[in-house]
Amino acid sequence: MVGIAEGGAWLDGLPALALFPVSFVMLVVVLSVRVCTRKEIKLMKNITCLVAGTLVSCFASTLQAADLDRIIVTTTRTAQTEDESLASVSVITRQDIERLQAHSVQDLLRGLTGITLSNSGGAGKITSLHMRGTESDHVLVLLDGIRLGSATSGIAAIQDLPIEQIERIEIVRGPRSSLYGSEAIGGVVQIFTRRGGGDLKRRFSLDLGSNASRGGSLGLSGGSERGWYSVDLALSDTDGIDSCRGYAGVGGCWTDEPDRDGYRNESASLRAGYRFENGLEIDFHSLRADAENAFDGSYQNESETRQQVVGGTLRYAPADIWQLTLMGGRTWDDSDNFKDGVYSTTFDTQRNSLSLQNDLELASEQLLTLGIDYQKDKVDSSVDYTVTELDNRGYFLQYQGTVSAQDLQFSLRQDRHEIFGNHTTGAAAWGYSLNPDLRLWASYGTAYKAPSFNELYYPYYGDPDLQPEESASLEIGLQGGKGWGHWSLSAYRTRIDGLIAYDAVSRSATNINRAKIQGIEAQIDADIGPWQTSSNLSLLDPRDDSGAANDGNLLPRRTRQSLRIDLDRDFGAYALGATLLAEGKRYDDLANARRLGGFATLDLRASYRISPAWQLLGRCENLFDKTYETAAFYNQPGRSFYLALNYQS
Repeated sequence: MVGIAEGGAWLDGLPALALFPVSFVMLVVVLSVRVCTRKEIKLMKNITCLVAGTLVSCFASTLQAADLDRIIVTTTRTAQTEDESLASVSVITRQDIERLQAHSVQDLLRGLTGITLSNSGGAGKITSLHMRGTESDHVLVLLDGIRLGSATSGIAAIQDLPIEQIERIEIVRGPRSSLYGSEAIGGVVQIFTRRGGGDLKRRFSLDLGSNASRGGSLGLSGGSERGWYSVDLALSDTDGIDSCRGYAGVGGCWTDEPDRDGYRNESASLRAGYRFENGLEIDFHSLRADAENAFDGSYQNESETRQQVVGGTLRYAPADIWQLTLMGGRTWDDSDNFKDGVYSTTFDTQRNSLSLQNDLELASEQLLTLGIDYQKDKVDSSVDYTVTELDNRGYFLQYQGTVSAQDLQFSLRQDRHEIFGNHTTGAAAWGYSLNPDLRLWASYGTAYKAPSFNELYYPYYGDPDLQPEESASLEIGLQGGKGWGHWSLSAYRTRIDGLIAYDAVSRSATNINRAKIQGIEAQIDADIGPWQTSSNLSLLDPRDDSGAANDGNLLPRRTRQSLRIDLDRDFGAYALGATLLAEGKRYDDLANARRLGGFATLDLRASYRISPAWQLLGRCENLFDKTYETAAFYNQPGRSFYLALNYQS
């Protein structure tokens, strides 16, 4: 167990881990940040602390080449490199997924810059994603451009998305409602499925691990000069752990069920496309994941769920200066729930979406984007909702331009919701290149979140008079790097009004809360000699600002400090790696009465390439068998081992 006492410092007693190659670089960032955060992160009142980030460039002479100019599309809905973005972004590639030997989406996301996860008892259990201290339903999740999520609960079931079908993930932190509409208060996570293309490729994997975990996958991809396709199947199964240590009458699952809570997931995906001689490009994608889940609960303890996405994209350039994109799709989030095998409830939701986007090149490095989004949500449930369909239309425009060393970006959107009428959001961003390797940028944006069906219409809880939650965010950042890699340092402040919470007086959901969130983030991705490193540090101050009984308290389940360091090295046919994750204390309730202690975990991984096509992989998670919780009373796996055999032709 990593030596962190319940009431001690959040990094006390960490083993050295042979992490010296990155420790010196991280030290510079930590010292730069610490100047600003000695007292409740008074960061925004001392913005000049960001300049300290330039010290990182002093290490350029010791760092080796690394190609980090990867293209992203989520930030602006148009293609640009990470270095061009006027936002805080992260990209996870297929190479990263394989190097880290991740076996779930939450494996990839936990501890990343600005992200806090809370999990209810292990594999397949409900996992809430908080970005920059916002609520779990304040993060927009897209799959190949199509909006995911349950219309009833308002969140996306990321725990059910199969990692075998994922090609890359783009993460954008900060408000994006001016481009995407509702939900994008904390940021956007966009997941892309495998695209295929090129020569025929075959892939196959088998894996075994602790808690009777077993699984496998099959895949085939390829294409021609103009076409591409990819087909993938996957199965994962585990006996799981005892998800909840609660007992009747006390928190968590409110019951005592000391058993293993298993999880099984069967998934399939297909993606195919073709580019015609006239430039017309079509792309079709489909993904389905069926899961069976056991958990502890006093009213329900089993579920059968389906996550499915079907979508398509058409791109065409009617003129040299005009790019037209038409995208549409449908998503399903279905669940049947049981208590000890006896049927209990059904919640089936369906989301239809259609988007038309026009990108017009006004002049060199001057781009205007105009678009329309349409969305209709439907609910079919055993629970009686007074309203079962809602639609929304969004109209947006964006300008991106470069003038000398300055980059400008402005966006504006109006959403016309069937219930709430018109809602306008906007954003502005500015960037300035201090020199070819150093860039300063700042942004301001507003965002909103429309209430979910549960918040509006669930019997004895919903309130049809609820209003959307609204936010305003200010951010400033500094980033740089050369061939050696990339680093960034950013500071932000967000205010959210009309937060929806349960009101004990009215016994319903009500707009009663306000929140004030501020924080700083630092990232470094580089090669130091033979070591490939990725490090990030997040310091956060998420406060209830309601003026009521809990005014000034920390928002639940958000950690104020998070550090993650990934370290990898190749030795010819062999490869070794480690991930250190350390998170500070958090509270499980608004009253800050139930404290969850800080923790640190160390994961180790190794691989051996038997031949160019075959690879043997091994992984140990939570090496020191740390006991911790990210949601009160819900257990997390202890020390676990996994072994996998992969084939790729």
